[in-house]
Amino acid sequence: MKKNIIIIALVFLVPLIAFWVLNNSNTTTAKTNQEIPPAEEVIIGKPQVLKFTSTMCLDCQTMNKLFKEVFPKYQDQIVLTEISVQDGKSFTNEQIKKYNITLVPTMIFLDSNNKQVRRVEGAIEKDVLENYLKELK
Repeated sequence: MKKNIIIIALVFLVPLIAFWVLNNSNTTTAKTNQEIPPAEEVIIGKPQVLKFTSTMCLDCQTMNKLFKEVFPKYQDQIVLTEISVQDGKSFTNEQIKKYNITLVPTMIFLDSNNKQVRRVEGAIEKDVLENYLKELK
């Protein structure tokens, strides 16, 4: 009888504990080549790419791989800010509202005067991404 109670308790407790551990573990959040600026600070002088992403999105993972391949050529000329829409920070929420993000991945390309020149929703091809980065001034 004691054995059955232990087995039943484990059947219910193990999934609950696993769920809690997975939800409370450190998920991949914004990885940038610089710290995310405060909301009132605007980067002027360099073009910028705001990449809105999610850890649970397959297209986002594809775009992350493409950026790792393509972006190193441009990291001295362009500022890349990767924003995880799941992190719940006030800066993230402000940017989501400001750029009306409803889909991930979304990439916002800003020129050196901080004006939006292109918006891309969803995954794109490597050569298209490279052309967009080349055009960014």
